[in-house]
Amino acid sequence: MAQTAEQKKAREGWLLSLPALTLLILAASGPLIIIAIYAFLTAGEYSGVIWDLSFKAWFQVLFEKDIFDGTVSLADAHLTIFWRSVRLSLLTTLLTFTFGLPTAWFIATRPLKQRALWLFLITIPFWTNLLVRTFAIMEVLRVEGILNKILTGLHIIPEPLQILYTDTAVLIGMTYVYLPLMVLPLFAAIDRFDFRLIEAGYDLYAGRLTVLRRVILPIIRPGIVAGSILVFVPSLGAYVTPRVLGGGKKMMIGNFIELQFGQGRNWPLGASLSVMLLIIVTGALLVYVRYANRETRNGH
Repeated sequence: MAQTAEQKKAREGWLLSLPALTLLILAASGPLIIIAIYAFLTAGEYSGVIWDLSFKAWFQVLFEKDIFDGTVSLADAHLTIFWRSVRLSLLTTLLTFTFGLPTAWFIATRPLKQRALWLFLITIPFWTNLLVRTFAIMEVLRVEGILNKILTGLHIIPEPLQILYTDTAVLIGMTYVYLPLMVLPLFAAIDRFDFRLIEAGYDLYAGRLTVLRRVILPIIRPGIVAGSILVFVPSLGAYVTPRVLGGGKKMMIGNFIELQFGQGRNWPLGASLSVMLLIIVTGALLVYVRYANRETRNGH
């Protein structure tokens, strides 16, 4: 009797949540299904698509055909954009970890009353629009910006540096934007860390680097993996930061996709690139989930 009541209660719960679940499924999967369908259609003459099955867009992702002799070759421009996106995303992840680990360690070792204040300060950038923050970085990096004025004023450099509209500017911008996404998971991992293990390592005559490498990093590894995923995934599909700080010259995958739906007028190619990006992101998330499940099993 009790089991029947529980089953009835569970069924009523599902029925009550059915409208919300339906809306969520349609809102989440609807656009993805449309993009996936467009990836297998023919590009229209002036934009849009022609409802004829075609794999040309997938071919154009990596290859190009000469319009005169029909020679097939690798699409060097596309591969350059892919490589730049992956390289800058990996470097962004590395830099955010380099700056995020000391920051998270500093916050986690503060007195309990001060931690809330420091965490509050870390989250302040999220209150500001991403575009506004990116233009602020642009003001710092431009030829007549704050950075060059300070360096030339201190006679460290003879003339202003041309940082804006380069890969370096995009890297600096993405590191600044995504740094909080690395700090917060690291803080959560360090906050649970038993600091007596460090003293035990020193008692066994281990140096600081050895303690860091053999004791601290393995224990906080779940936070490192989570932070890396949180930084790498949005960095790979970044649009605003490369568009503003790269000046349209240093495109990443997100900018390239937008170009195909805009000036390129090749919607199937843009859809194919979107699906490919989704596959890469999903693969990264699956790696994290598999790692997290393994850590959970080992913990038990």
